[in-house]
Amino acid sequence: MITFEDVVKVYPPKIKVLDGVSFHIKPGEFVSIVGASGSGKTTLGKLLLAEEKPTSGKIKLGDWEINKISRGEVPDLRRQVGVVFQDFKLLPNRTAYENVAFALEVSGTTRRQILEIAPQVLKIVNLTGVANRYPHQLSGGEQQRVSIARALAHRPKILLADEPTGNLDAINAGEIIELLKKINEFGTTVLLVTHDREIVNRLRRRVITLKDGKVSNDVLHGQYHL
Repeated sequence: MITFEDVVKVYPPKIKVLDGVSFHIKPGEFVSIVGASGSGKTTLGKLLLAEEKPTSGKIKLGDWEINKISRGEVPDLRRQVGVVFQDFKLLPNRTAYENVAFALEVSGTTRRQILEIAPQVLKIVNLTGVANRYPHQLSGGEQQRVSIARALAHRPKILLADEPTGNLDAINAGEIIELLKKINEFGTTVLLVTHDREIVNRLRRRVITLKDGKVSNDVLHGQYHL
C-alpha cells in the first residue's frame, strides 16, 4: 500500500528534514506517526500527497511511484488519499452538506452522485441532523466531523489525519479517534500524525516514531516513546 524506501528530503540550502526513512504500511492498517516538532512528520505527509518529491529514495502509494508521478496524475492520486487537518479548513459560507458537496463538485462528480454520496458520508460521521448548519453553528468536534466526511467523499483507500484532535478538548478528541477507528474497520488505511502521547498510548496500534528526520522506533502495538 505505502512504501518509503531510504527516503531523503533536503531543502535549500542544506537542511535535511528526512534522512533515510524506510517503512511499509499494509492495506487496512491504523498507524500513528509521531515525533517532536521538526522531526519530519509534516514533510512526510507532503511527500505522500505529492506536494513535494523526495531528494532521493523511493515512495510508492499503491501503483504510483511518487518520484515519477506526472503532474496530470496527481489529482487521481489525491482522490485515493483523504486528508483531515487540525484547523478543519471548512468553507465558512457553506453548510456542512455543501462543504462535502463542493469537494465532490470540483472533482467533476455529477449532481446525481453528489445527492447520493454527501448524505451517506454525513451519516457515517453522525451529522445527519446538522447537515444544513454552517461551520460557525457547529462545535469544534462537529466541524472536524464535517472535515472527515469531506475527506471520505471520494471513498479514499487512505485517510491521512494530520493532528486532527489538536484544536479539540479531551472529550471531542476521544470521539474523533473512535470515529477514525470505525473508518479503519471499514477497511480504510488510517495514518494518524500526532504529538498527543495519551491518544497514541491508548490506541495500542502500530507507532512509527520520527526523530531528527529518521525512524527511531517502529512497533506493532506500541506507545509513544521519544
